[in-house]
Amino acid sequence: MTARPANAHQARLLRLLRDGGPNSRAQLGDLVDLSRSKLAVEVDRLLETGLVVADGLAASRGGRRSHNIRLAPELRFLGVDIGATSIDVAVTNAELEVLGHLNHPMDVREGPVAIFEQVLSMAAKLKATGLAEGFDGAGIGVPGPVRFPEGVPVAPPIMPGWDGFPVREALSQDLGCPVMVDNDVNLMAMGEQHAGVARSVADFLCIKIGTGIGCGIVVGGEVYRGTTGSAGDIGHIQVDPYGRACACGNKGCLEAHFSGAALARDAEEAARSGRSPELAERFAAGGPLTAVDVAAAAAAGDTAAIELIREGGNRVGQVIAGLVSFFNPGLVVIGGGVTGLGHTLLAAVRTQVYRQSLPLATGNLPIVLGELGAVAGVIGAARLISDHLFSPA
Repeated sequence: MTARPANAHQARLLRLLRDGGPNSRAQLGDLVDLSRSKLAVEVDRLLETGLVVADGLAASRGGRRSHNIRLAPELRFLGVDIGATSIDVAVTNAELEVLGHLNHPMDVREGPVAIFEQVLSMAAKLKATGLAEGFDGAGIGVPGPVRFPEGVPVAPPIMPGWDGFPVREALSQDLGCPVMVDNDVNLMAMGEQHAGVARSVADFLCIKIGTGIGCGIVVGGEVYRGTTGSAGDIGHIQVDPYGRACACGNKGCLEAHFSGAALARDAEEAARSGRSPELAERFAAGGPLTAVDVAAAAAAGDTAAIELIREGGNRVGQVIAGLVSFFNPGLVVIGGGVTGLGHTLLAAVRTQVYRQSLPLATGNLPIVLGELGAVAGVIGAARLISDHLFSPA
């Protein structure tokens, strides 16, 4: 894709077609503040660029029927969500529908060169299925702070070897298309905003509890990244001044007490000590424990596993309560690998938030699990690059 919208009106039309699907000229006119003649000029110019195409006649609204307009069906975006322990890669069309999706377990600590070799291999596999001849743009999420304008990770605590690596520049050369890079939690928030539980909410928080913990902040429909790109790094808010050592070098961080890694460690300790018969059995049978094992043990009624989830939910809820009092969001979404702990976790979080935050902030505040699961990040990544490409050059 070489064409870009020439002005803000064209950019608005492209985003409306992305978010709402094919639409008639008349219906688009209802959604934008343009005269009929000006709208016709802008649509015709977009048709000339090839970014949009005519898509049959629209239903009559009286008088001559107008044509439906849709984004070019051959446009393809690549969404890449790099987590601490796995990689998700997907191809979407211009409306950000996932056409193909691959997942591969891999430790981000293997470094950017090895990770991106795997990403490129997965992208090539998706192309080989016939889903895409090439990519018009790619969005990349990484599990650490990102200096957003340059697309460069900055001192990410769980990503040794990534500090300052030119992700955007390197992948743009390898893929042959524009690339945008962001923190993985911001992309999860964008995914839930586009196609998930946050579709109709302008101001919300998206908490990702995986190997680490982070928060995507959406204000007025836009991700808020902060002055240097580190907004939402809630995993390193202190919950216990005398607590455990954290990978960031401090003590008592939320992430050190409840995250995928912390839960696995606590589950193993419960198994070894004999406090949890279910976890002990699983540990003896399969080695390292994960949040999946804790969830299964809790579902079987194991009191130690249930207590681990409740304690973690209380810690997370304690931090979210502070965020709610400060930010007053319309919604809190909880996603990430640890959400397999389900409603036991959610109940503990809700209890803390509703208990600690003021009634004015929580009276109509839904706290819910994300809808999109493993594809939230890749849809958000496609949304990120489409936002860039559907903006005036």
